[in-house]
Amino acid sequence: MTDPVEVNRAAALDGVAHGFLGRRGGISSGVHAGLNVGPGSTDEAEAVAENRRRASEAVLPGARLVTLYQVHSADAVSVIEPYEDRLRPHADALVTDRPGLLLGILTADCAPVLLADLAAGVVGAAHAGWKGAIGGVTDSTIAAMETLGADRSRIAAAIGPCIARASYEVDETFLKRFTIEDPENERFFAAGRPGHHQFDLEAYVANRLALAGVGRIEALGLDTYADPDRFFSYRRATHHGESDYGRQISVIGLR
Repeated sequence: MTDPVEVNRAAALDGVAHGFLGRRGGISSGVHAGLNVGPGSTDEAEAVAENRRRASEAVLPGARLVTLYQVHSADAVSVIEPYEDRLRPHADALVTDRPGLLLGILTADCAPVLLADLAAGVVGAAHAGWKGAIGGVTDSTIAAMETLGADRSRIAAAIGPCIARASYEVDETFLKRFTIEDPENERFFAAGRPGHHQFDLEAYVANRLALAGVGRIEALGLDTYADPDRFFSYRRATHHGESDYGRQISVIGLR
């Protein structure tokens, strides 16, 4: 008997069907053990499909899950009807105003961001790895939500499980990418071993949301790298020399 699906929720998104899921509650085994929802992994397709079904039912029973072919871009798409998995758009954020659709973002250290303007009936989900984050994926998501009638001052956003600063070592070149963009970005880096720094992805994403005018922002403060029982982590799997890694899902939808 498997554990129940663990659903982490944000107070900022109260009243909206949403959840940041981890690896608990799935049927996959081995390096993918748990609720692996990644079709791009080497896991069995049947296990991934069942895990995705369980994830959907845990948050919005009866809804149709829609996800993306994520490419670390800043592109956001509007979804008006469900589509087959093989037709997933190449993008990193999706928005909708249609009830019964469950927007899903897959991560394994990158930051999942869920957004909602409950008054307008518009929700969004974004995959913010460092490339997407600095490229403006959250800005694109907000803009796409506004085309459906959202108001950024009413939008609430939550940042789910991602790699934390203590676990995210980067080099000097990485730091320079961010300080060239904005010298003030240096505050998201702490000193590390010689020639290296510790990057706070969660704080950087939160700051991008604040600069965009989002009304309420919540960061869950959950470190994917440091909690192997609850979350998948690409970097941890790499450091441990594992052959592959699982992906967790974050979902949001309108009832």
